[in-house]
Amino acid sequence: MSTHDKHAIRSIVERQLQAFQDNDATTAFSLASPELQRQLRQPHAFMEMVRTHYQPVYSPRAVIFEGIVHIQKRPTLQMMVMTKGGTLVRALYMMQQQADSTWRIAGCQLLPVCIENRRRP
Repeated sequence: MSTHDKHAIRSIVERQLQAFQDNDATTAFSLASPELQRQLRQPHAFMEMVRTHYQPVYSPRAVIFEGIVHIQKRPTLQMMVMTKGGTLVRALYMMQQQADSTWRIAGCQLLPVCIENRRRP
């Protein structure tokens, strides 16, 4: 994967996160893959789904981009997200390259982050 593609992927995700913060359903929806757009049909339906089921990325306190890995042969941007309540969550943004070589978000998976608290002797 080229450096250009890596920057483009991060930019798309950053734009969508900003659209969530701005409550800009049209922009957030426009960055989703055609398949997601067909499933959800309307920008406000997309935004409601994200608000309801993906609150950590809809309204994060902080985000750290960790890099791109390939999961099931699909470029996936890994991020560490801190929720408003201080909980850490790993977000995996699955990406899809379009026929015109642009990138769109094909899905997001949220995974809990377990932090082991060990006492030192």
